[in-house]
Parts: sequence; C-alpha cells; structure tokens
Amino acid sequence: MNLIELRTFLTIIETGNLVRASEQLNVTQSTVTARLKSLEDELGQILINRQKSGASLTAAGVRLQRYANTISDLWRQARQETALPDALNAVCNIACHPDLWPQMGSMMFDYIRTNHPSVALSIWHGNQNDLTNWLNAGLTDISLSYWPNANQKQNVFPLTTDQLLLVSTRKNSPIKFDPDYVFVEAGEEFGQQHASAYADADTARISFGTAQLGLEHLLQKGGSAYLPTRIAEPYVKSGKLFILNEAPIFERNAFMIVNKTALNTWPWFDDFIKSISS
Repeated sequence: MNLIELRTFLTIIETGNLVRASEQLNVTQSTVTARLKSLEDELGQILINRQKSGASLTAAGVRLQRYANTISDLWRQARQETALPDALNAVCNIACHPDLWPQMGSMMFDYIRTNHPSVALSIWHGNQNDLTNWLNAGLTDISLSYWPNANQKQNVFPLTTDQLLLVSTRKNSPIKFDPDYVFVEAGEEFGQQHASAYADADTARISFGTAQLGLEHLLQKGGSAYLPTRIAEPYVKSGKLFILNEAPIFERNAFMIVNKTALNTWPWFDDFIKSISS
C-alpha cells in the first residue's frame, strides 16, 4: 500500500467513476485501474464495484475510506510541518467548536501568536464529532470542546461555563409561544432541561446547530433564542438584543483537551494555562 494508491482510491470515490478519476489525476484510466487493483490485492478485498453507471463502495471500501482520509490528511500535514521555515520551531493545531471561538479560541490564538512567534498555528473549526476524530487521529493537538471525554493519551482542562440566556431582538418578546423563537442546539443536557422548562410550549419551527448561526439569524430576521452570554453580550450592550430576564437560565461547560505527545513539546503551555485561569 502506498499514498498514491490511497489517493487514487479517494479520487475515485470523489469523482464517482474511474474515467473522471483518471482525468482529475491526469493519468490514463488503465493506470487508475492498476492502482486500485494493487490496493485491493494487498488488502485481499474488493473495495469498489465498477459499473457502467459509475463506481460504488463495497462494505470493505466503506471501512477503508475513513482510514484513507486520515492517512492522507496526516501526510499532507506532515509535509506542511516539515517545510516550515527555520524561524518556526513548533506547530500547534487547534480544533475549535464554532461557539467557542469568540473569546475562548481567539484568546488562545492571540496568546500564542503574540508571546510565542516561533510557533506555527493552524485553526480548525468543526462539530463535536469532527473535533474528537481530528484529535484522536493526531491531526490536531488541542480541542476546544463541549465534550470532556478523553482517552489515556489526552489531558482535559476545564475551560469555561457558558451561561445560556434567552435573548430577543424585541424588549417585550414573550418567554413562551414566541412564533419567532429559534432553537439553538447546545448539547444533550441543555436539550433535556429546555424540554422540561418549556414542556407546554410549541416546538420551534427553526433550529440551528451553533450559537453563531443562531445569532446571525436573529440579527438578520429577528426573533428570540438561547445564546451564551459572552456571544450575546456585545449585542445586548449595543441595543441590538435584549435579555428576557424572566426566562430560565441554563449552563454549558466547555473544556480544553490536549494530546499529551504535543503537550510535552510545548514549554509555554503551563504559562498559558495559568494565564487563562487567573
């Protein structure tokens, strides 16, 4: 197995057939076929069904796809990091939930960029599954996440507790039965508490997976939603949003999860932890 064969396999999946894969890779179709056969022979499994209508993954191909993507990403990252200029002596890949980037993620980015100019930085935004998979695969070194689970090769640091407040673009918006209420996903615990607190209320017609998207909707279209205080606060101060003080308040804990192998190469990390804890 080699990287060229894996890249060819992934290109076939991406393009849908061997002909388009050969065009994208700028090789002949016979070369694509030979690479795929070599990969299948080595694994002892048929990976792709070749049909006139296109190429489709077999069960073995589906299982390989995840590993092939990870290997390809790791190789691309390794090439980037080994090509760093001499002035840079370390790399820090930070994965951040979109709702933790305001203040939390950007603060970490600014701290490293300002105080440790020899560290190269890479920022990845993704959902909870992305953050976990990237960290476990070694594609990222740090995860700013709402999910505290870690394996034995990772350390967990409490980061912050978000207060979730009901805010609205109207001062007198109703607490319940607001036709413009937007549900913003904030984890399983919030979902359960929200369902209990609003058991007699209508189901929201619109929902968003992140507070950032929910905020953008409110500012553009109006309405009400539960948002973290630190995200809503600037807009409350400017008068664009109003806190509905009689509504229940919820909380959501955030964490920083760090791969130990990366942690051991960062002499600056202890000072950073102290700076965010003070």
